[in-house]
Amino acid sequence: MSLRSFLSHRISSVVLSERRLEARRTRLEAKRIRAGAAHRVEFFHQLDDPYSHLLAEGLLQLVEQFEVEVATWLVRPPDDWAAPERSRLRQYSLLDATRLAAKANVAIGFAKDPSQVDVESALSQLVAGFPRPDGPGGHKALELAVDLGRQLWRPDDGSSQGDMNQRDEPTAHDLGRDHTNGSDAVEKAIDVGTRRRSALGHYLGGTCWYAGEWTWGLDRLHYLQDRLVELGAERTDAATQSSRSIHAPPLLLSEPIDREAARRTKLPDLHFFLSFRSPYTSIVIDRAGELADAFGVTLRLRFVLPMVMRGLPVHRSKRRYILLDTAREARRLGVPFGPVADPLGKPVERGYSLLPWAIDRGRGREYCSSFLRLVWSEAVDAGSQSGLRRIVENAGLDWTEAQGHVDDDAWRSTAEANREELFELGLWGVPSFRVGSLATWGQDRLWVLEDHYRQLVDLGNDS
Repeated sequence: MSLRSFLSHRISSVVLSERRLEARRTRLEAKRIRAGAAHRVEFFHQLDDPYSHLLAEGLLQLVEQFEVEVATWLVRPPDDWAAPERSRLRQYSLLDATRLAAKANVAIGFAKDPSQVDVESALSQLVAGFPRPDGPGGHKALELAVDLGRQLWRPDDGSSQGDMNQRDEPTAHDLGRDHTNGSDAVEKAIDVGTRRRSALGHYLGGTCWYAGEWTWGLDRLHYLQDRLVELGAERTDAATQSSRSIHAPPLLLSEPIDREAARRTKLPDLHFFLSFRSPYTSIVIDRAGELADAFGVTLRLRFVLPMVMRGLPVHRSKRRYILLDTAREARRLGVPFGPVADPLGKPVERGYSLLPWAIDRGRGREYCSSFLRLVWSEAVDAGSQSGLRRIVENAGLDWTEAQGHVDDDAWRSTAEANREELFELGLWGVPSFRVGSLATWGQDRLWVLEDHYRQLVDLGNDS
């Protein structure tokens, strides 16, 4: 085992430990009680970000159910290192947030970017109403942020008046990272919030911080809700409501499928864009296979080089958050995760050199699953001969035959072709998926694919 893998194993065993998490929670809660402090959530709000608005809507429900204070900080968009494909991210976020809003029964859509004039108007109103997030009126500040967001994202039907209807101005996205040109008070508020977010260790809007843990987006708000339930923080007049998640993660394949109807429909295959260095890929590979099997389609394995190996930086705060988020998602799903042996560099390359061969042998899925599980949950060093052999044999493949394909560079052209297609779809990261012309990104978006397949089956039955 290499020194880097050893250190990765040792460090990840500590960082990802559930026992360590529980001990920290207990310590921080005891400290809060001794201080007589309230349960306090810090919300980092990027006003023109659709994910931020959806989280604000969810937090508004949270404060109705729990004895909790919410401090709303205004923040800038992420830096370039955190959003290397900013234009693609922006366009995809509008589509994805619209899908999420519909799934979560939030009556709002994100058809296009709001104008810069609209954003500046909303920011000025919010800062004028509640200039200090740590001051009184936290609940009212959140309400105002939600109200302004609903105005900002309302359909452009020509019915609004004044600045909030001027759609011929540049959008906030067009003006880039420093998207506010408003008053000094607005600039100061955004600077203060952005510094606070950075000090606590995050880089995105649409996030909230509670007692040492981050929640990003509406998708993860149920974790904060569950924690507040465990702490007995329900409002006495809302106890019957708090047992229901504000947005429960959709369960995969929870309803029966008419497999004969699916077969007759001749559904398109499920294309799976993956990376051996992606923690999220490691916890979705088997579920993606289950989804493909359920609808009788082939899972097409579209491997790409990791972002770092394509020259795109991933800062420590981002790596840490991704690992911690993957770990809690894995616990919820009952999927093993950690300790890990980071396969960056040669381990990924050696792993990819065998993937085309494994696919030709009809064991591509098994090989991917074996590599990802052993590297990301058992800290197997895929860069070593013994580690790679274990991965190969665990997939039901012959190691003697595999050695004739190790370090073959033919895979590189395929990986690059897969990356080019991923970019053409308007995506850039993994895990991503394509079914026909529909594309989506994220291990937590399998419901998008399942819903699409069910719609295709229904349409096939109606025709």
